[in-house]
Amino acid sequence: MKNLLALMMIVALATASFAQNTPRTEYVKKGDLTHATIYHDNGMVAQKGHYTKEGKLTGTWMSYDAEGNITAKANYVNGMKDGTWTFYQGATKKEVTYDNSKIASVTTWERTETRVVSNK
Repeated sequence: MKNLLALMMIVALATASFAQNTPRTEYVKKGDLTHATIYHDNGMVAQKGHYTKEGKLTGTWMSYDAEGNITAKANYVNGMKDGTWTFYQGATKKEVTYDNSKIASVTTWERTETRVVSNK
């Protein structure tokens, strides 16, 4: 009986620890759109944006690292990549422009101590 009780406790603790690592997601219906907010394990926002009633990404989607710093800004129209997306990584900023959901151009910006340099 003690072994069974000990086994049940181990299973309960393992289940609880795995459940805590699942990212939390909130969905809020706003008219024809559903606003989604996805969180990192530490509670900071990881992504936020909107879905259409058909479940397609639409509008501006933002991504953040676990410290809350912006890592990407993306645009969708009815599930298709659209416009200029911006990616941030340290001193580097990349702008990727999409046309018909395909990459049309990429511009990389490097911040140095004295100036900003573009590398198309």
